[in-house]
Amino acid sequence: MTGVDPDRLDDQQLMKELETIHRTRHDTLLHGSNEALRTHNMRMAQLEGEYLRRHPRRPIAAGRTREGARERGLAAEC
Repeated sequence: MTGVDPDRLDDQQLMKELETIHRTRHDTLLHGSNEALRTHNMRMAQLEGEYLRRHPRRPIAAGRTREGARERGLAAEC
């Protein structure tokens, strides 16, 4: 494993790690080796899993659901 075990991070550290990994995602996908992408995927899953474990009732924006996306699509067609 690369990095500190996510369950040992405090909330601020976890958010910083998530922001960093999301910011570097595109470059890793386009320019990283297969091993770098595999490592990135594993770390992202660990960090996101820890976030979801800590925040199971996080607010969900209506537009970020399947139904909300369908409604956006219909509004764009009008």
